[in-house]
Amino acid sequence: MRALNFSSGPAMLPAAVLEQARDEMLSYKGSGMSVMEISHRSDAFAQIKQRAESGLRRLLGLGEEFEVLFMHGGATMQFSAVPMNLLAQGKSADYIITGAWSKKAVAAAEKYGTVRIAYTSEQFGFTRVPGSGEVVPSSDAAYLHYTTNETIHGVEFQYDLDAGNIPVVCDASSNILSRPFDTTKYSLIYAGAQKNLGPSGLTVVLIRRSLLERTRRVQPALLDYLNIAENDSMPNTPNTWAIYIMALVCEWLETEGGVAEIAGRNQRKAEIVYAAIDESEGFYQGAVEKSSRSRMNITFRLPDAELERLFLAEAEENQMYGLAGHRSVGGIRASMYNAFPVEGAAKLADFMRDFLRRRG
Repeated sequence: MRALNFSSGPAMLPAAVLEQARDEMLSYKGSGMSVMEISHRSDAFAQIKQRAESGLRRLLGLGEEFEVLFMHGGATMQFSAVPMNLLAQGKSADYIITGAWSKKAVAAAEKYGTVRIAYTSEQFGFTRVPGSGEVVPSSDAAYLHYTTNETIHGVEFQYDLDAGNIPVVCDASSNILSRPFDTTKYSLIYAGAQKNLGPSGLTVVLIRRSLLERTRRVQPALLDYLNIAENDSMPNTPNTWAIYIMALVCEWLETEGGVAEIAGRNQRKAEIVYAAIDESEGFYQGAVEKSSRSRMNITFRLPDAELERLFLAEAEENQMYGLAGHRSVGGIRASMYNAFPVEGAAKLADFMRDFLRRRG
């Protein structure tokens, strides 16, 4: 087994994808050039880009009513791009805050217009997401924004939010393709690639064409959705390598059985680790309400800082890396995205039980 990377991102990539990229590294399909060397205007790259887009569309069941944009800057760039493009002068936008990333999205949006907080769980320590009836968007909101999975605090929406006639915008960076999404309920979905889609340096934006037609022309031009669409996601040189790896990841996921199959695996992985937490009689302390627990990012604490230090050190001795919680909250965080093996979750749970037996 390869070393187990529990990092919140960049995350593990499928071994089959890495092996194919290795085999094609020096000469892509006999061209004598690496994908990193071929022109982004070439027929060869046009085919790669089409493979990435078509694979994503098939996996999400995404119709032609959506435009697929490949952008730079990570999902954090979209915290500004969304209001720049969608928040017209004199309008307001609704935001849901369930953790650090959605809170950052609010801070960015407030620079471009009026933001109304439709729901926040900050008073609960970001330990829950709202139930389906707890969010009532403004009737005149330009859009409603939320983050489907919060990697730092480990909370996840287990359903697709429905805001009626209000366009729903979501940051799905950390759980896109991890479960089926009802895309009919969304007007815009964005996701950084480095968790479930591929390597870092690429962001995918899925936007309804009907919404795209109503966006504002903005500067800088590389954040202008219409400009990106009109130039086929290539107003300048795109991240060709990341798009290539994304194409391979989508093809791997289809070979593995698609989103429904991977969703089942993700559920099993989460259940294995949460069981080790729940049966520990408080030695491992998970703060998140059970109905809001993330399948992607499992967060917990040990009784004291010294035990957490020992836990992390011994985990690395067992080839398990990246288990430290985010620097803003501390503790332990086990991130297990699509490519993370079920066997890895079992290895962590076994280690947790053994550590409890020896140190508890």
